[in-house]
Amino acid sequence: MATPFLHTDSESEGLPVLSSSRRWPGMTISRYERHLLLKSPHMLDTISSSIHGGGMSRLDRAVNIYVDRHYDSNDPARDIHQLLKKWGHPAHQTAGLLTAVRLEHASIVEEEADGAVLLCCTTAGVSNGARAGSTRTVFNAGYTPGTINIMLFIAGKLTPFALVNALQTAVEAKVAALQDLGVRDAENGRSATGTTTDAIVIGTSGLAADGTEARLTHAYAGTATRLGDSIGRLVYQSVTESLCASGYTAERRQ
Repeated sequence: MATPFLHTDSESEGLPVLSSSRRWPGMTISRYERHLLLKSPHMLDTISSSIHGGGMSRLDRAVNIYVDRHYDSNDPARDIHQLLKKWGHPAHQTAGLLTAVRLEHASIVEEEADGAVLLCCTTAGVSNGARAGSTRTVFNAGYTPGTINIMLFIAGKLTPFALVNALQTAVEAKVAALQDLGVRDAENGRSATGTTTDAIVIGTSGLAADGTEARLTHAYAGTATRLGDSIGRLVYQSVTESLCASGYTAERRQ
């Protein structure tokens, strides 16, 4: 699917541009005027850093909400809850993220790996690139919209520790993509490992893509496994594609 929304327009909040998975029946990605909706046909066990529905949760959808880059709120979780109610999404089943990246720059990639189907949707911008481990300016606890938001849904069965392993692999792949693109810390010019406002949601259905019992349980999701290898490549590709869709080039980073 790559960047299916790049040359399309959503005319209103009620008329989304719809994209469907080729490998996971019922799995849809909808672009509305102000949000992307990633919806699974099955409930998912999720791990997430999203401001709404984060932590370890049981969900069936994730919403990536566009806000102005100057967005500043004392209660972003409340803001998201109100928007979900307005748009008719069940708050208790939804992970909610905020982004200042244009939604048409979302990259969506999917593949099958070792009995599982994986679909990754990423919106990425790097204006506030940052390197973890470097001394830098920090601020009081607050919330600004996510710059690299990764949503990864898996039709397959993972152990709880494999789900955490999948999160680790996804973050490693994001770092690799940024390094290969030459993204730099906005303050010190060193290689960036992310931005100051990244967020991620990973969910697994516990079932095969067709809703039947999964034929195997994945105990690991590191880079030495087929599942982890797929996670890494999908995240790497989607981060790269979303940045390129926004016009990020070698010339801009010089």
